[in-house]
Order: sequence, then structure tokens, then C-alpha cells
Amino acid sequence: MSYVLIIGAKSDIAKEVARIYAKNGYNLYLAARESASLEELKQDIALRSGVEVVLKEFDITAYETHESFYSSLEEKPLGAIVISGYMTEQKEAQKEWNKTLETINVNYTGAVSILNIIANDFEKERRGFIVGVSSVAGDRGRKANYIYGSAKAAFSAYLSGLRNRLYESGVQVLTVKPGFVHTKMTEHLDLPPKLTASPSEVAEDIFNAQQKGRNVLYTKPIWMVIMLIIKHIPEFLFKKMSI
Repeated sequence: MSYVLIIGAKSDIAKEVARIYAKNGYNLYLAARESASLEELKQDIALRSGVEVVLKEFDITAYETHESFYSSLEEKPLGAIVISGYMTEQKEAQKEWNKTLETINVNYTGAVSILNIIANDFEKERRGFIVGVSSVAGDRGRKANYIYGSAKAAFSAYLSGLRNRLYESGVQVLTVKPGFVHTKMTEHLDLPPKLTASPSEVAEDIFNAQQKGRNVLYTKPIWMVIMLIIKHIPEFLFKKMSI
């Protein structure tokens, strides 16, 4: 059975992604900081799905360790899914540079660091798939979350270029743009139910889109329409709005 590497494996979405890939017969590398906290998830998945689950310690902002981390994988994965994310309050990030820097490093710089290494390997082997979880927040900067959004916009642009580069090598690159999702990261927010997905819904959408070879996924699908409208609001109007 082939391995799938899930980076940022402690997030609510990542746990559901792990379950659905395991259910479909993939072995797993679950990579995260303090990965030992995933032991219960590992045992549960292994028991239910009968696959191999390996916990790997990984810090997405410790760039100097990324090469050795990937080299340490006993069997190189068929796919890599980057779900690491960090979102602080916009007003906090505006005042505290360390919050801005962490937002950029987790959501963009660290993801690029590890994916550069993975992409080089997949390109050489001419096989594999990469999934990057970005956000609809990256489609247009809004005053409510433009620091987080700008990091996700950069990540989306990176994934687009990576997809263009790896196409001739037969490597799939999927950009995932969730809208509102019920997770620990958003539990303090009052989210509209009809526009908000559960982690299991997002995981199902990711698996199906990746298996079908899609390039970009909005989840829930209604977000593609919403963001199309938002992107086409003229700037002279948009700058006056609070959305």
C-alpha cells in the first residue's frame, strides 16, 4: 500500500482527511509538532482500516529540519497533503509583528519549504500528488483578515505555479480553498450555518477532488460563486465595504 504524508496532522480537517485516506487503503505518515498526541488517532485508524500509521515529529517553521525530515521517511509517499494553518485576530497581527510573522511562516513560508523538497522528489520520480489547503480568504484582501488572507493568497499562487511546473511530470497539484469550517480555529466565530462545512465534509471533498485529478477545489462549492462575485466588485466600491 502507498503512503500519504499529512502535514499539520493535528488539525480537525487533517484528522478527517487521515480517516478517509486510510478507509480507502492508504498507509499514513501523520506529521505534526508534539505528534505523540496523535497516538489515540493512530490506534483508532489502524484498528478500523487495517493500514500502517506512522507518527512523525515535524515543525513547519523549522526549515533547517525539512530536508532531513523527508529523508527520514522509510518509504517515500505517493501523496503529500499540507493542512498546516495559523490564524490570529487581524487586530492582534496589526499590532504585534510576531503574530504577523507566525501567520506568514505557518501558512506560506513553511509550506513552501517542505513542498519544494517533496516536489523535487515527485518530479524526479514522475509520479505523485500534492494537496495544499489554502483559503477563500486569499482570493481578495479584506480588512477583517488581510494578513492571514495575504499568506493564503501567496500559497495559492505558489500552488498554481507548482501545478504548471509539474504537469509534464504527471504530478497532480490540487489547491483547496475552504470557506467557513467548524474547527478549533474558528470556534470563537459566529458562522452562518448554510455556508459552513464540517471537517468531515471538507475531507470528503478533498479526497474526491484529488482522486478525480482536479486542480482547484472550493468547499463548500457555493464559495466559488461567492468569491467570484467578491473578486469582481470594483475597487472604488470594495474599499468602502465591510464584508
